[in-house]
Amino acid sequence: MAKNNLISVHCFGQETGRLGFDENRGASFFQYNEDFLKAGNYQRLFPLLFRRIKQTQVFDKYNNDTFRGLPPMIADSLPDLFGNIIFKTWMEGSGRDASKISVLEQLAYVGTRGMGALEYQPSKSISTADTVNIDEITEIVRRVLDLKGQVSAEQLDHASLLNIFRIGTSAGGMRPKILVSEHKTLGTIIPGDIVFDDQYNHYLVKLGIEEGISYSRELVEYAYYLTAVHTGIDMTACKMIEGKHFATLRFDRQGGKKKHVLTATGLTGFDYMDPKVSSYESLFELLLFLKCPHKDAEQLFRRMVFNLVFANHDDHLKNHSFIYDEANDDWGLAPAYDLTYSLNPELNIKSRSRALSVNGKRTEIAMNDLKVIAEKYTIKNFKKVVEEVQGSIPYWQQVAEESGVPEKIRESIIKNFALLV
Repeated sequence: MAKNNLISVHCFGQETGRLGFDENRGASFFQYNEDFLKAGNYQRLFPLLFRRIKQTQVFDKYNNDTFRGLPPMIADSLPDLFGNIIFKTWMEGSGRDASKISVLEQLAYVGTRGMGALEYQPSKSISTADTVNIDEITEIVRRVLDLKGQVSAEQLDHASLLNIFRIGTSAGGMRPKILVSEHKTLGTIIPGDIVFDDQYNHYLVKLGIEEGISYSRELVEYAYYLTAVHTGIDMTACKMIEGKHFATLRFDRQGGKKKHVLTATGLTGFDYMDPKVSSYESLFELLLFLKCPHKDAEQLFRRMVFNLVFANHDDHLKNHSFIYDEANDDWGLAPAYDLTYSLNPELNIKSRSRALSVNGKRTEIAMNDLKVIAEKYTIKNFKKVVEEVQGSIPYWQQVAEESGVPEKIRESIIKNFALLV
C-alpha cells in the first residue's frame, strides 16, 4: 500500500507495527515492526489476534459497525456514539465532509489522545487550551445533542466545539462524557488528553444533561458506585462535581504512565452486539486464557451477581476490560465501570433481556444458574457472595436517598432488583 495509506501503531514509546486499510475490501492489514519483534519485549501485548510474525496479517472479518474493518484491538481506540456525533459536527464545522474521513484518518485524530496506551502516528495536531469550564462544555454538548449532529458551522462556536472534540471524543459510550485532568495541589482543570503525569488526577466525567428527564442519571450511577464498593467490587474512586457530573478516576492513567487496556471485545474480536458470544462464560474463559489470577474470577463472579441483583442489564462485553502489566508481561481484570441502572425508571419498565447470558439464560436467572457457573470456575462459597450482594440493597436505598435520587425514582428502580433463590 502507498505510504500515505499507512498509520504507525505505538505503545510505551515504541512503534509496534504499521496498519493499512483497503476501503474497497473493508479489510485492514497489520505488520509488526521488525525491531520490536527482535527486542522480544511485551510478548503478550496482543495475546490473541495478532500473531508475532514478520509477515503482513490481513483482517477481513470485521467490516461492521463495531469494528469498522479494523483489527478489534485497534478498533477499541475509536470513539463510540457520542464521540462520533461530536467528531462529525466538528469536521463539518471545519468545512470537511465527515463521511469522507477514512478510518485511518480518524485514528490519526485520536493520535496520542486515546484511552489506554496505544498511540497512532502521524497524528493530526489539535491546538490545546489552558483551562476547562465544565458548565460551558455542558451547554455546548447539550446543543450538539439537541441538533443530533445536523448543525452547520454558523450555529456553534467553532473554538468551543473544538475544545469539546479535543477532550471528549476519545471516551467511548453513548452518554456525553469528557476527559479532564485536575492538578493535585492547584485544583486547576485542563483537557484530559494533554498530559498524563503524576501531578494530576485524571478523570472521565459523565456530564449531567437533563434531556427532558426528572432525575439525574449521574446521581443514580453514584449511588451504584457507592454500593458496588460496599459489596467488595473493585472500582477506581468516583465523585460528583457540583452535584451534577459523575467523575471517575481513569485506571488507564496510573503513576504518571499510560496503561495498556483493552475491552473483552477488543481482545477477542467478539462483537458485543452478537448474542451468540455475549455471555459471562466468555469472560470467564478469557480470564483462563489470559492466565489471570483466580482472585479475578472471584471478582468477576461478584460483579455478575451485582449486575443481576441491581438490574444492570447493559453489562455487555465492552463494559468489561482487562489491563496489561508491562513489567510482568501479563494481564488482569481491570476495575469495574459503568455499573448503574440500565432501564428508564420513569417508564417503570419491567426486567428485560440481559446483554450477557448466564448459563445460557438472559431472563429468569436463578441460584442454580449461579451454582453452575461457580462449580465450573471453582468459585467457593458462592452463596455467601450472593447473600452479601443482596444484603446491600438497604445500603443502596440509604445512599441513593442521601445522594438526592428522588423517592419515586428509587421506588421504580428497586422494583426491578432481583432476589436470587
